[in-house]
Amino acid sequence: MPFSPNHLAELNLLLQFPSASTQEGIKVHAHSAAPETLRAAESLFAKGLISQKDGGYLTPLGCEAVEFTQKLQTMLTAP
Repeated sequence: MPFSPNHLAELNLLLQFPSASTQEGIKVHAHSAAPETLRAAESLFAKGLISQKDGGYLTPLGCEAVEFTQKLQTMLTAP
């Protein structure tokens, strides 16, 4: 099953979270973010990966998801 556009938006949003510290988060601004980014944030929140529907902090599950997402990105961009 291929990644849907919604999954890709979620993966791209996960890559924006700082992975070095759980004390740093992001804010998805409703007035300036793309609609797919807003939907991705709400979906990640509903899945328990982030702490707020507009970003916030990664949950423990979210930290794991970011780690996997970064690894996948590295594998796919390697020569």
